[in-house]
Amino acid sequence: MKKILIKEATLINEGRTYVASVLIENDKIAAIYEGAVPSQLEADAEVIDARGQWLMPGVIDDQVHFRDPGLTHKGDIATESRAAVAGGVTTFMDMPNTNPQTTTLEALDAKFKRGAEASVANYSFFFGGTNDNMNEIKKLDRSRVPGLKLFLGSSTGNMLVNNSHTLEDIFTESGMLIAIHAEKEEVIKRNIAHYTGLYGEDLDISYHAKIRSNEACYTCSAEAAALADRTGARLHILHLSTAEELSLLDGKKPLKDKKITGEVCVHHLWFTDQDYATYGNRIKWNPAIKSVADRDALIAAINDNRLDIVATDHAPHLLSEKEGSCLKAASGGPLIQHSLVAMLELAQKGNFTVEKVVEKMAHHPAELFRIDKRGYIRTGYYADLVLVDPASTWTVSKANILYKCGWAPFEGFNFSHRIDKTFVNGKLAYSNGKVDETVRGMEVVYCQ
Repeated sequence: MKKILIKEATLINEGRTYVASVLIENDKIAAIYEGAVPSQLEADAEVIDARGQWLMPGVIDDQVHFRDPGLTHKGDIATESRAAVAGGVTTFMDMPNTNPQTTTLEALDAKFKRGAEASVANYSFFFGGTNDNMNEIKKLDRSRVPGLKLFLGSSTGNMLVNNSHTLEDIFTESGMLIAIHAEKEEVIKRNIAHYTGLYGEDLDISYHAKIRSNEACYTCSAEAAALADRTGARLHILHLSTAEELSLLDGKKPLKDKKITGEVCVHHLWFTDQDYATYGNRIKWNPAIKSVADRDALIAAINDNRLDIVATDHAPHLLSEKEGSCLKAASGGPLIQHSLVAMLELAQKGNFTVEKVVEKMAHHPAELFRIDKRGYIRTGYYADLVLVDPASTWTVSKANILYKCGWAPFEGFNFSHRIDKTFVNGKLAYSNGKVDETVRGMEVVYCQ
């Protein structure tokens, strides 16, 4: 039985910050010592001196696009899971808009097989809802998938669910958490017609937030929330980007009692529309980066618990695919390697506490999706752990970027926190700048 003792770290867990040692046996946390560690244990275990370092539960990212299968020229499960553990992310939930789309049981099983073969991190996959796959939805094993993903705005292929009867059926009959991309297609089309009519097709990036406007986001989110209220469905609104949408969320209820929950992504907390002039299409996402007032409202909603989860919407593209007008450049960007350090940087600037970062990136994803034995530093839980050096400045550069696409929106930025080590199920998956290519994560289990 392999034992690892992480000695005298500063644990940040369940709202507390304190010095303790953690014993790992095989894939689980075997003991937590707030005082002295038995001397015999130190002799029997591999000891990691963690004095001065922060020990946190591994990040659980509930929204990634690892591009596998079918779009693997810009990312795949192998490459992006390595970037994930380098960023302290130990578990991911991948989205269904791949090629083929994850809208059949056969496509879902193929993804699980690929995850087992290639992923360094723990893996899970959303199932995609369409206008015509309710029979497949009814056959799903609820312990294997975090929920259904619905695109209620622009999408590719047949993944735009725009049939009102189908939506009603999914919300009423699926019996699963429904995660949505909410942007109103009609509003987007109207805005495109308006601005192209005034200025032509070659619109620069500054028009992106005007086309995918606050109105487009709020209208769609509000309609989905009303449907969830009427049907009693569990609704999770992904990548919220506007102040208006926060009125749909409740910060007073404990998470376990919420039927409607909200996620915010790192880029909507970091950038604003004032940054388009500097970064251009590199910060083109759907939903769009909005105003300073929107960003500040999102930060406030983390602190008052209207927002429940912080994630990435990690969606790599080649830089060549990010070229062109705001109507042509690809939307999305790589973030998973830098999400935790970016959030810790925002915490250092006083936007929220480090304990709140851990809550929104580890504890709450585990609670909201009812994940089995992950998301906390607790005896008997899987040893998904991250050691952070809180006083180590480093610069994001092409030399240390692990994304297959080879670039990052944070390129050139100096971070003041560094991920030192990442454990996945008790195995040291990342240490001192290197990923252990032999480590494989586990399939996530959900307690329905």
